[in-house]
Order: sequence, then structure tokens, then C-alpha cells
Amino acid sequence: MKVKPLADRVVIKSLEVEETTKSGIVLPGSAKEKPQMAEVLAVGPGGNVDGKDVEMHVKVGDHVIYSKYAGTEVKIDGEDLIIVKQADILAVVE
Repeated sequence: MKVKPLADRVVIKSLEVEETTKSGIVLPGSAKEKPQMAEVLAVGPGGNVDGKDVEMHVKVGDHVIYSKYAGTEVKIDGEDLIIVKQADILAVVE
């Protein structure tokens, strides 16, 4: 199944965080913090959103940092994805 976001929405997939700390301590799944870095999988067309013209600044394949509690988590074809508004993306990592 292919997901095509509407308006200023972006589909992202969280990047896996390391399982050990810098000092070598292995973290169990419950102790890990939710990652805030993700890869962009799909980008909406932008356009007129709530009376304002929105230009999309991210593209497929970008690695981004997004707000901690932003977006809607969905499961598609067994993959955990997040759909966020472009405004919830804080930065593009180069």
C-alpha cells in the first residue's frame, strides 16, 4: 500500500536509536526515549492551507528532527509510520 499525504502533511518513519549508552550500558525497550529523528517517506503537495499558501520545504529521503509529541502514529503494511504537519518538523539534518 502506498500512502499519499494531503495538503501540508508529511509521512515519516522514526530512525532507530542505539540500544546502548556511550558508557556501554544496554537499555531495555521501556527505558529508551522516543526518537525525534526520522526519514521522510512521502510529502504532500502543499498549496493553500487554512487561507495561507504553504510551500513544502522537505523532500522524500530527507532526515528530519520533529516535535516530540507531534503527529499521528499509524501502522501500514506492518511498518510504524507517523503523519505530521510540515510545521511540526523542526529541522532538516544534512
